[in-house]
Amino acid sequence: MIEQLIAEGFSYWPLVLNGAKALLVLIVGWIAAGMISRAIQRRINATPEIDPTLGNFAASMIRWALIAVVLIAVLGVFGIQATSLVAMMGAATLAIGLALQGTLSDLAAGFMLILFRPYKIGQFVDIGGTSGTVKTLNLFVTELATPDNVQIIVPNGQAWGAIITNYSHYATRRVDMVFGIDYGDNAEQAKAIILRIAGNDPRVKSDPEPWVRVTNLGDSSVDLTARVWCDAVDYWELKFSMTQAVKESFDAEGISIPYPHQVEIKKEG
Repeated sequence: MIEQLIAEGFSYWPLVLNGAKALLVLIVGWIAAGMISRAIQRRINATPEIDPTLGNFAASMIRWALIAVVLIAVLGVFGIQATSLVAMMGAATLAIGLALQGTLSDLAAGFMLILFRPYKIGQFVDIGGTSGTVKTLNLFVTELATPDNVQIIVPNGQAWGAIITNYSHYATRRVDMVFGIDYGDNAEQAKAIILRIAGNDPRVKSDPEPWVRVTNLGDSSVDLTARVWCDAVDYWELKFSMTQAVKESFDAEGISIPYPHQVEIKKEG
């Protein structure tokens, strides 16, 4: 009985040995694929002539290609030859394609995104209503970071099929601001104040010239729209600082900014 158990144990030994070899190949190959892809990514991104988006995408492709080679090597440990593997993969292609339609769509969309490059790493974009700074574009997903540093993962298939608004594509942007003044105030004086503030700010470009017009007669205010141009990186800081500067100058020069209010009328019965 003992001899039979020992004999059966030795019969399983080759399978256990092959399993250990396969696990070792898988672990080493997986780690090596990650190290090689990261090294290639660093190398590409260190070249100023190459866009970092291409570096990340190429590194992602190389990593998955190396992992595929590792999986083939693992199957080879169990005696499955590459030719047999190709035959098996050919037979399973239809089933895999049907099961992974979304993934294959993301893969195809990834190639389209890298080919047409509607956005690059570091740019601030809106993809189908989701806004953020592009952190990564790989084979399957686009990673965004919101202004409050929340990670958002967008499948490439959805990104390619959505409306993409790229706020960082052009070097300059127009800042639009609306200021309301009282009907009793002098509109020309208010316009002169806004233009003076814009002219004194070095971030405001002189071409095109700053523009201020009366654009609306509201229920309780005369609305002035100011349009100035600046570098894209200065957009928000310029908008914030000009809004505060106009408010302070209006206060100093007697221009009132109306706000909605209610009047209570009491009738004596």
